[in-house]
Amino acid sequence: MHNSSLEKIAALCKKRAIKLTPQRKTVLEIMLSANRAMSAYELLDLLKVSEPQAKPPTIYRALEFLLEQGFIHKVESSNSYIACPHFHNPDHIFILFICNQCHKILEKHSMPIEQDLKQLALESEFQIKHSVHEIHGLCKQCQS
Repeated sequence: MHNSSLEKIAALCKKRAIKLTPQRKTVLEIMLSANRAMSAYELLDLLKVSEPQAKPPTIYRALEFLLEQGFIHKVESSNSYIACPHFHNPDHIFILFICNQCHKILEKHSMPIEQDLKQLALESEFQIKHSVHEIHGLCKQCQS
């Protein structure tokens, strides 16, 4: 999935006429390979393997671009970042189920919840720009 996701994201960048720079691509590759939430400093340490000169602003610029494009999400409760499996739709409203024990994160999408939130926003004359819903608990494996 990692390579096909990267190819699809590269094609999407071309279609959107935006540049997936080597640094952005490397950060995205790291995140797709890890398949878990990572802090900016964890990502920076891994980026330094291929780019020893990388500094905090380097990683934050890459993360900002990837967030804006909907390729990744910020997990607010842990101040970390995770690759998004629904990157083709940057405006989707997503729900993160976060296990308090093993820290596994599952991203889910619910059309009824999204429609309800968009309707509430419309009624309130509010334009949704970003919507993160984090639900904490125990995954199936940790419940046993």
